[in-house]
Amino acid sequence: MLKIVIPASEAFDEEKNEFITSKATTIQVEHSLVSLSKWESKWHKPFLSKGEKTLEETIDYIRCMTITQNVDPNIYVFITEENINKIKEYIDEKMTATTFANPKQAINKSIITAEIIFYWMITFNIPFECQKWHLNRLLTLINVCSAKSQPPGKMSKKEIMSRNAALNAARRQATGSKG
Repeated sequence: MLKIVIPASEAFDEEKNEFITSKATTIQVEHSLVSLSKWESKWHKPFLSKGEKTLEETIDYIRCMTITQNVDPNIYVFITEENINKIKEYIDEKMTATTFANPKQAINKSIITAEIIFYWMITFNIPFECQKWHLNRLLTLINVCSAKSQPPGKMSKKEIMSRNAALNAARRQATGSKG
């Protein structure tokens, strides 16, 4: 969870032909599967794509991330570039100490939607309360479940020959044979 302070500001609404003012407001945001799902249901495209988001899409994602209750909807007009940068840094944080020795074990992030993540949660019996975790932490847990559920890798030819030599030596010693 991240706390953001949106400063007091004033702006002119050209549609209503009036000034809008706001007090300094603190909101709490959470980058989670819940916020991702809300955003994707509105925009009908994957949030976790490589393409850049428009300012409108970015601000709307911040709105979807907001967990503070009863926030004035006009407050999002006054989000500063500094606020947006701080939120982007928060979204990019790992939020875990887990690392992967083999990056190929990590889940392919080409096209991932909220429904795909929910599918993975169901597949690996991850409780739905985890949908409120930081999204990167949840994706790391899914990667760990995927890696741990894979059958052990095949041995190389060198490993097979070494193992067979050790087994043969043990058998010769047990039987007292010379070969």
